[in-house]
Amino acid sequence: MYLRLLDKHIHHGRLHLHLPSGVRSFGDGGPEAHWFVRDRRTIARILLDPGLELGETYLDGRWTVGEGELLPLLEILLRDFDQPGDGMTRWFTPMWRLLRQWNRVGRSYRNVARHYDLDEWLFRRFLDRDMQYSCAYFTTPGMSLEDAQRAKCRHLMGKLLLEPGQQVLDIGCGWGGLAMFLAEHAGVHVTGLTLSREQLRVANERARHRGLQDRVEFRLADYREHTGHYDRIVSVGMFEHVGAPYHRRFMQRVSELLLPDGVAVLHTIGRGGPPTTTNSWIHRHIFPGGYIPALSELSRALEPESLMVCDLEVLRLHYALTLESWLERFSAQRSAIAGRLGERFCRMWEFYLAICAASFRWSDLVVFQMQMTHHHHIVPTTRDYLYRPVDAPATGRILHSVPR
Repeated sequence: MYLRLLDKHIHHGRLHLHLPSGVRSFGDGGPEAHWFVRDRRTIARILLDPGLELGETYLDGRWTVGEGELLPLLEILLRDFDQPGDGMTRWFTPMWRLLRQWNRVGRSYRNVARHYDLDEWLFRRFLDRDMQYSCAYFTTPGMSLEDAQRAKCRHLMGKLLLEPGQQVLDIGCGWGGLAMFLAEHAGVHVTGLTLSREQLRVANERARHRGLQDRVEFRLADYREHTGHYDRIVSVGMFEHVGAPYHRRFMQRVSELLLPDGVAVLHTIGRGGPPTTTNSWIHRHIFPGGYIPALSELSRALEPESLMVCDLEVLRLHYALTLESWLERFSAQRSAIAGRLGERFCRMWEFYLAICAASFRWSDLVVFQMQMTHHHHIVPTTRDYLYRPVDAPATGRILHSVPR
């Protein structure tokens, strides 16, 4: 049955399936991958629940690929097969969404610790030098990861319309890269929030090393615990951890923390399609409590608040390029990572990076950048201000002189 299934669906690429009984090839050309599967029972497990078992069987060593062919294999499978969901969970979508994303404050701390409190050493092996762990912004072909991450920071800085001396809140600040970039390049004071003790430690060390401790402040706090008022609020790569039941609460807190003439920018992974559930394998091994929102869910969460959307940009394929760069760097350091963290850990993380890269290239995953204010007149009426020459004035006050 599975041979007929592969023969029917594989069209984009050339897949060579290696079983103890022999080799069968499928597809008409293009990207090529050799899939070495230990036995037919492994195929049966994958067919029963592909969203979970494709990754589980890889972790268990039930299948492998030719050198450098994990990403091509996953791209072939993801591109050529419809994705029916995670087995039976698709029949219980509302219940599963609630149970998996019941991210109260205490649970949010525990979920973040599972992933982000891993040793800083690991992340330095595959991230850019500034440790930006979110989608980069590739403005030109062949751009380096370092340059693309700086371009992302500049792009966000432009959308925030910063003026020297302003107070900025960074919700989900990671290792502090964006906060320090804004402090250095816009002359603002940034308060960064994280739920990871390891990220907090590293961010404070980096700020001291760069002499920015008087311009950036990092705190171990949940967005629901924090109080104050800010001229600007930015959140990058954090909303995916909020959970659908708390989307409205997040928007409410942004509205409450943002001053009447303030600007907020939300940068989050999103879906171009309808709401769904989190992939079972990702939920189990990588991001417990995580959820990627559909645009309709973002809109529903925002509608009851006084905030309005001034600009919405959809970044397509930028995260695919980012993840491909991370996977390439991870692969180059694989032996060192395996020696320190073990072979099973390496298989888990390379599968995570590869399946996410394939998903951003061939499924409906994108990145939304949503700019919000309390009033229409706060930001310019066109996007021209984002693409001014580098040496042009950068302050919101000058930019507001454009016709309205």
